Amino acid sequence: MAIQVVPLTEADIPGAIEVIQQAFADDPYFKWVFDASKFNKQRNSDSLTARCNWGIKNALFHVAKETQDPDTQSQTPTPILGVSCWLAPHPPTQPESWYSWFQSWTLSFNQLLNNIRYLGRGGLRTNRYWIWKQRQAEAQAAIWDDPRGYYFCNIVAVSPEAQGKGVGRLLFEAVTKRADEEGVKCYLESSKSVPNVAIYEKMGFHMSKEMECRDGADACMLYCMVRDPRSE
Repeated sequence: MAIQVVPLTEADIPGAIEVIQQAFADDPYFKWVFDASKFNKQRNSDSLTARCNWGIKNALFHVAKETQDPDTQSQTPTPILGVSCWLAPHPPTQPESWYSWFQSWTLSFNQLLNNIRYLGRGGLRTNRYWIWKQRQAEAQAAIWDDPRGYYFCNIVAVSPEAQGKGVGRLLFEAVTKRADEEGVKCYLESSKSVPNVAIYEKMGFHMSKEMECRDGADACMLYCMVRDPRSE
């Protein structure tokens, strides 16, 4: 099976969301931060749609698809096999641009509209979300030492049917090759120690910090990993 990795388009968003929701259904962080009894899949889908539309303009958002015969490409929609979203490096000393600020504000406004439309956040435990954001800020402050910033892997998801076929590796390489050319480090957080940590180590990442997000008796571990740029 030949696979191509291409930038996300608006037409890809429904398929990309389906892959993300399937891949994260059993994710430890997802289960910790969402109340399963109140989870609203459609609310979550609309939230991801807003995120995808933002990411098309403001992130490195890719999808993996099976290469199709040119004669049938226009007739049959190409299934999405995997999705990744990376944030480009931003030097901490460099102020945010007005464009970036406006885009972030637009995303927040669209998410506010979703909250109003669905009368809530679809089961999101907001206190746990902010616990995670605080722990994440502390971890990055301790780990990130490159003044140029890091390529930050925000999402990587592979369809259950496509796992084990190298889709995740291709999605990573779409950005790590660029990072290597620029000599910039990469960063990710995984809530699964097994098998994810070993998989990411094969891609050049190393463990930098184990981050605990705790809310009373309930805790979620996230594994912070960094990849140094490789030279040919």
